[in-house]
Amino acid sequence: MQKVFSVLLICSSVVFAEVKLSSSYNKCMDKSGGVTALGLDCMNIETEIQDKKLNKFYKSAMKMLEPKKQAELKDVQRFWIKYRDAQCGFYIGLTGGTMDNTNSSSCFLTMTAERAQELESIAGML
Repeated sequence: MQKVFSVLLICSSVVFAEVKLSSSYNKCMDKSGGVTALGLDCMNIETEIQDKKLNKFYKSAMKMLEPKKQAELKDVQRFWIKYRDAQCGFYIGLTGGTMDNTNSSSCFLTMTAERAQELESIAGML
């Protein structure tokens, strides 16, 4: 069971390193001192920041697209939200340990930040 926790944490960290997060996130995590509840608070705050970026770039891309592509992006975004929610929700109650919440929150944060970057790239292409 301990190996599962380690693998999930390592996987989260690997993906986590690839996304751009706010400078305040690292400061918050440092201040958390490894306390799970405080770390989860940091993740939730950063997820909100990334979600705002995601929405900003989604709206920006939508404004620049022709109606057919707007409809396609809207569908893609809805599917992505369902996928993210299902993927990250999967970790809740997976093992019954406290790492379940950490893994789920990390998943939401990482996937949201990655999607914000994707949408920023799409908006930048237009």
